[in-house]
Amino acid sequence: MNRKQEQAKEASAVPRHVAVVMDGNGRWAQARFMPRPAGHRAGVDAVRRIVEACGHRGVEVLTLFAFSSENWTRPEEEVSVLMDLLLRTMEKEAGKLHENNVRIRTIGDRSRFSDRLLRQIASVEQLTADNDGLDLVIAISYGGRWDMAQAARRIAEAVREGTLAPEQVDEELVGGMLSTAELPDPDLLIRTGGESRISNFLLWQLAYAELYFSPVLWPDFRESHLDEALSWYAGRQRRFGRTGDQVERLNRA
Repeated sequence: MNRKQEQAKEASAVPRHVAVVMDGNGRWAQARFMPRPAGHRAGVDAVRRIVEACGHRGVEVLTLFAFSSENWTRPEEEVSVLMDLLLRTMEKEAGKLHENNVRIRTIGDRSRFSDRLLRQIASVEQLTADNDGLDLVIAISYGGRWDMAQAARRIAEAVREGTLAPEQVDEELVGGMLSTAELPDPDLLIRTGGESRISNFLLWQLAYAELYFSPVLWPDFRESHLDEALSWYAGRQRRFGRTGDQVERLNRA
């Protein structure tokens, strides 16, 4: 194997798109006899570490599940703290992320956001729009079912208007209507906190992702834990419906 082939093999071992369910903030705080919001604030430090680490390791897209559609049902005080933390974190971190060539995008249902948060999101996305380094996607008020429902609604509207025929609806078209249409599907999902479910996150997009569940609570998640997940991913054989022998032949070609 020559150096070029070795580099190609090494590159293929790094997932293009990593998605993360950042779970365990509240439990981290409760274990320390602290209020739950303290865990969310500690979680911001973990975000900072993992964003930087993914950029250094060649990950192209990092999607973070910051606030789900279902999180609106949490106590009003906690929701208020989370929204304020999201706003202040964007205000504080945007400049540094821009300096590091990170592009920031947000996905999710914005209908319940404050005007101030909407303005901050627009400002951050505009500031970083031309950056071509790591794509940092922040899922806020996001749910996979919401994402598919809004795609279906857009398709139905196009059919009603006569610009789309029902027989034109296929997987590619549906994927192009989702909030992540411009991005590759996740290769690796990491969920921290010891739970083994995806919690309505990127339901369509995770169809062929490798799922890695870590017992580590999110505020304690560090570069070494990320490297463990990436090493585990590198050892997976991604078949996409093929047999193992077929994949091996393709890798040797």
